[in-house]
Amino acid sequence: MTELDPLALRTHVEAAWADRALLGEPIYAHAVEGAIAELDAGRLRVATPPRVEGEPWQVHSWLKQAILLYFGLRGMGVQEAGPLQWHDKIPLKGDWVAAGVRVVPPATVRYGAHVERGAILMPSYVNIGAWVGAGSMVDTWATVGSCAQIGRNVHLAGGVGIGGVLEPPGAMPVVVEDGCFLGSRAIVVEGVHVGREAVLGANVVLTASTAIVDVTGPGPVVLKGHVPPRAVLIPGTRPRSFPGGEFQVACALLIGYRRETTDLRTSLNDALRTFDVPA
Repeated sequence: MTELDPLALRTHVEAAWADRALLGEPIYAHAVEGAIAELDAGRLRVATPPRVEGEPWQVHSWLKQAILLYFGLRGMGVQEAGPLQWHDKIPLKGDWVAAGVRVVPPATVRYGAHVERGAILMPSYVNIGAWVGAGSMVDTWATVGSCAQIGRNVHLAGGVGIGGVLEPPGAMPVVVEDGCFLGSRAIVVEGVHVGREAVLGANVVLTASTAIVDVTGPGPVVLKGHVPPRAVLIPGTRPRSFPGGEFQVACALLIGYRRETTDLRTSLNDALRTFDVPA
């Protein structure tokens, strides 16, 4: 599909979101479909990085509205690949040779997600609205949820779970910036933002309310919802009192930072060894 005017798409999508009856008119239905096509091609993104470092990412809520409206426009259908069969509303992406993406069976990417040239998908799942950058690997049984933004040269190790944030439309999706490494079975959900080149050890779980405890200074400092750039995190616990007694509650411990170096792969290996981080 040729490139479409984002302003016109947005105007019609927002009108249809306010009045679903408009979807019966072709111009509004085509706008929804056009918005999904732009997401699929990577010309539009649900969330975009700032032009100036340190400023917040921008969420484009109308594109989330388009995704939700698209579900209503689509009917259930059968999709087949050899002996495999699916029954769903959203078609699967294909033409991976032209896209320049290595896709290992049975990796699955829904139409409306974008995977940049040079990425590698092991047997994994990428949902609609997501964006995966060049040079990144989505490893075996890892999942990238709806609208999640995965930067370039990121490694999502085996079984990593990146949560989808589709509703409400204005909510920030999960963002994993360039150069990050997420160890096996790490989980990041509820719009948590992982800063560039950060390292999450195996089994680190981050929700919007999870305490990220910086233990690198003379006293603990608690962060929530954001992992600083180049930080190294491991799973931890901390005591919390309840009516029934005091118990250990899961948290993440920020135990250090990756060293500045031009060789990020070497830096990552050093971080894993230096801080004894399980991958």
